[in-house]
Amino acid sequence: MDWREPVRDYCERLDGAFWSEPLNALTNAGFLIAAAAALVQLRRRREPDPAALALIVVTASVGVGSFLFHTLATRGAMLLDVIPIAIFIYGFFLLALRRFFGLGLVAGVVATALFGVASFLFGSIVHGLNGSVAYLPALAALAGFSSLLWRREPLVAQGLAVAAGVFLISLVFRTIDRAICPAIPTGTHFLWHSLNAVVLWLLLRTAIMTGKAGELSDPEPECERPDGRMRHSDRPDISRRQIGPCPCQSDEESIGEQQRVAIGDVH
Repeated sequence: MDWREPVRDYCERLDGAFWSEPLNALTNAGFLIAAAAALVQLRRRREPDPAALALIVVTASVGVGSFLFHTLATRGAMLLDVIPIAIFIYGFFLLALRRFFGLGLVAGVVATALFGVASFLFGSIVHGLNGSVAYLPALAALAGFSSLLWRREPLVAQGLAVAAGVFLISLVFRTIDRAICPAIPTGTHFLWHSLNAVVLWLLLRTAIMTGKAGELSDPEPECERPDGRMRHSDRPDISRRQIGPCPCQSDEESIGEQQRVAIGDVH
């Protein structure tokens, strides 16, 4: 196989020039923005999360690899595009199994490997949709995870569901790109990039929000929340002994104790 063979699969590309696909190339900046936004959110948590950090790096590499592919437009450059995407898909699949469902490392790796094999076989048997068939297993996994978590972790489920919805729309734009070239010379592949950057940000945000422990983080003390929303400390399956007293509750208890002592002294 000649890795220098040119690839002209998109409406924008009319020749072999570096900037022949300006929209397809420049919209990859969205992945860099998504990675930067996720990194800011991760730093705000102020606790190490190597898995989320690794996916942030992969997200940035998706943008760089796709930019190189849509500018160099060779079969070799295509690997720089598809490999980071595959790493993110299977990396997030493994993270979801461990963080959202509590699977052990070995079980999670085995399940991810089986998902990879099933995805490969599906893509080998089913064809069409301008190559978008290869992404249908990832879409199904997002939808399945969301439905399984809907009762137990509704916020996580909602994040995955929104990501799946945006991903579905982006797949539509990827699929119709070549078909609408006569009507829209620029095509719609650049919208696939833009929306996919949103998808990756939503997934990173959900993973970071959940944290390594697999539970939604809530950095505020219970008694400082004016809106009355439930925290992990309010859950009936977690005792006050496990989580310790709220800082302001301790203050209230000490003040109450002082008042009782003062009343006792008067009497």
